[in-house]
Amino acid sequence: MLRQPPSIFNDVIGPVMRGPSSSHTAASVRIGKLVRQFLNNTPVSFHADFAKNGSLATTYSSQGSDIGLAGGLLNMETSDHALTDALDQARKNGIMVSFAAIDDEDEHPNTYRIRAVGESGEEYRFVFVSTGGGMIELRSVNEIMVSINGDFHETLLFFTAAEKNTLQDICRTLEQRFSDFDYCNVSGDINYGLINIKSGYRVELSSLTPLITAAKPTKIVQLDPVLPVKSRRNCSVPFTKAREILDEAEKENRTLWELAIEYESARGNLSAEEVLSMAVGLIKIMKEAVNTGLHGTIYSDRILGPQASGLDVYKGVLIGGEQVKRLITYITAIMETKSAMGVIVAAPTAGSCAGLPGTLLATAEELGLGEIETAKGLLAAGLVGVLISTASTFAAEECGCQAECGAGSGMAAAGLVQLAGGSAAQALSAAAMGLQNIMGMVCDPVANRVEVPCLGKNILAGMNAVASANMALAGFDYVIPLDETIAAFDQVGRMLPPELRCTGFAGLSITPTSQAIKKSLKMQYKQ
Repeated sequence: MLRQPPSIFNDVIGPVMRGPSSSHTAASVRIGKLVRQFLNNTPVSFHADFAKNGSLATTYSSQGSDIGLAGGLLNMETSDHALTDALDQARKNGIMVSFAAIDDEDEHPNTYRIRAVGESGEEYRFVFVSTGGGMIELRSVNEIMVSINGDFHETLLFFTAAEKNTLQDICRTLEQRFSDFDYCNVSGDINYGLINIKSGYRVELSSLTPLITAAKPTKIVQLDPVLPVKSRRNCSVPFTKAREILDEAEKENRTLWELAIEYESARGNLSAEEVLSMAVGLIKIMKEAVNTGLHGTIYSDRILGPQASGLDVYKGVLIGGEQVKRLITYITAIMETKSAMGVIVAAPTAGSCAGLPGTLLATAEELGLGEIETAKGLLAAGLVGVLISTASTFAAEECGCQAECGAGSGMAAAGLVQLAGGSAAQALSAAAMGLQNIMGMVCDPVANRVEVPCLGKNILAGMNAVASANMALAGFDYVIPLDETIAAFDQVGRMLPPELRCTGFAGLSITPTSQAIKKSLKMQYKQ
């Protein structure tokens, strides 16, 4: 199966969530929900191993992988208000939940090696990867290779001692009988086999029985999607490169938000009205996150206390005037909502949840724009995010904070040009300059929490976006086109040493003050 094109609402703007980290908390909720579906209920025991060479071994507790997994096992959503207590609730419900850092090495830094046992005693072993921004991939089940991302209805037929040719014949028969199956894949070895059917609906097992009885499947599992936008076979999108977007814009003088709607409509099989409505809905949630932060948040297990409200009422002289004050205030408010486990929109991640939204909302207010016009800016930013997701990543564990706050800054620059009434060419120019300005940003969280220097980097992302948008609107030469910039962006990010990619092994993470804060929080909350 070919990789599906990124979706603005799956891969770029979203999920709507609670928790400090989308690649930890939100991704873990989705992983837990899939594990629950394999067992057809909550497990009696659940254990996750994290390789010491990766990111999760040092951050799974402080960044919410543990509560996310527990929440998913209890069938919670990523935005559920009870998520903060999910780990305790799971244990009260009789689930033995445990975690360990192990010496094994994994290719991907966000790898979850999971063992889960159901009420009947049936055991499953999984390898999941969190790929950034709340996106996940299930790569193996009981050592059988699969590729499940939570964007299809999945029907898995397990076999023992089945000839691969026999399973492939069954697959072909199923595809002939059910022309609306998107994929039918076979995997396994000489001892075990698996047929994985991907479809846009939950398959009626009774309709399969006459076709699979001879091969005698030992187990059948059905999974429902965990992503908001479902995928399908032969999903084609109108463009995957900035150059293609520019060509289309120049042909019919179209703006970037209009092209974003065309893209997401094709990707998600959605109407233009549905796409715009979804974007407006996200703007409303972002506004509420600002309001929550401005009213002051309370959460004990964090480094920074409420600061946004103080800046909002500050009457002294501030450099840059009211617009800069509003931008910093809104970004800070969203970050404080996130750190207090309030509801935010990962944009493109939870660690960078404030740079793009805070900047767009502050600028829209300055320009007197309503929610629909602001949503158009968000869609323009989302289309730039699609280009980044296609050619790179939003995971700091792979490319440092440039993949999170840096990506958000380039996206925000394009969104600001849209708010100002600029052209698609100007918006992509702003995105190129924004990304060029921010390459090489490391991820070195203090005390393994997504607060410091994350707040400052979100504010930096917003200020860089404003500067880049203004330069583009004024006709500055971006020099390196956006497609080439994203390629360089990815190369630079992957050249960063692992110690500077959200592992807590270098930079500010290992300063004496950071270590003292980490120790204090650990003693206080017994993590």
